[in-house]
Amino acid sequence: MTTLHLFDLDGTLMFGSAAPVEISRQLGLSDEIAELERSFGAQEIGPQQFSVAAHALWAELTPAHVRAAFDGSPWLSGIREVWREIRERGDYCAVISLSPSFFVELLVEWGAHAAHGSVFPAVPFTGPMEVSGILTPEGKVTVADRLCERFGVSRGNCVAYGDSMTDAVLFEAVPVSVAVNARPYLAERATHVYEGRDLREAYQLVGVARPGVEAS
Repeated sequence: MTTLHLFDLDGTLMFGSAAPVEISRQLGLSDEIAELERSFGAQEIGPQQFSVAAHALWAELTPAHVRAAFDGSPWLSGIREVWREIRERGDYCAVISLSPSFFVELLVEWGAHAAHGSVFPAVPFTGPMEVSGILTPEGKVTVADRLCERFGVSRGNCVAYGDSMTDAVLFEAVPVSVAVNARPYLAERATHVYEGRDLREAYQLVGVARPGVEAS
């Protein structure tokens, strides 16, 4: 059976950082985004409030800033190699993240079949945020279901990779999950747990537990 691998971005594909942090660093706004991240992590604000505040914070953002943030981010090793192997097996890989779509979608360049983030206006910003386009943890499952339909895969043949509470709903929705450098809350709910900086090692943990594959 064909498998769909669903990857979170912040803290999962990126070690110890997040797209908003890397974007803000390019603008000299590290302290400001750190406070937003703290409030979000403490559940004082939700995804919508966070994204609206980040959009306001990034008023001077340009495509050059976005590219520099992407290129300079602390990515795990082996991302492109894992996605190439997934493609060669005839399987699918996609990224679903609460981070801005204009950043997340750059991962298609590395071989993801699809990449979905919170919908922000095009950079440089000329319009307001549409709150309806901001992803939530529950929204990740909705996107996953749309991808399943697109690729002809069932939830029963999905693997999810994530690191935080925002991935917990998706972990509950699929049969196999990999906690990557994860908070204890998520690690306790995962099929596999990985600590390190190489996605190839996390991917190998799935092994014969891949949905639709019988152990030999």
